[in-house]
Amino acid sequence: MSERSAAAHRSLAVLGCLALFAAACGDGTVQVPVPNPDAATRRLCQGLRLPEKVHGQKRRDTSPDSPLTAAWGSPAIALRCGVPLPATLRQTSELVTINGIDWFGQPSERPVTFTAVGRQAYVEVTVPPKYNPAGDVLIELGPAIKATIPAKPEGQI
Repeated sequence: MSERSAAAHRSLAVLGCLALFAAACGDGTVQVPVPNPDAATRRLCQGLRLPEKVHGQKRRDTSPDSPLTAAWGSPAIALRCGVPLPATLRQTSELVTINGIDWFGQPSERPVTFTAVGRQAYVEVTVPPKYNPAGDVLIELGPAIKATIPAKPEGQI
């Protein structure tokens, strides 16, 4: 191997390591499962205008690419719009209301997953422990949800 080709080989190896490091640090795409809502819910979710930063974290690309998903930071804060009603949600479940949006939390799991309920589309937000308190993330996402996803009639979750 010539000195020139050895240098080129080392350069490629360094670039490959840097690419791997960048992906490990969260600069790549985030795998976020895409929900499969009905057409009306899909239209509502596609109108959601989300911020470029949440909790000081930049928005990241999601895979598969979908207007129904979003992510910020590393580890990723993930949002899915158009998810089904949470299986454990009951009329008597405790909800947290933040700026006019009712959230059903499943904080016994890590990361914490909250679902905006009482709206015409359910919006799920998963918040890794790194970003505690999770309520700060919900405060930042709330205005976009409130402006785009209409509330259901009083008393409906």
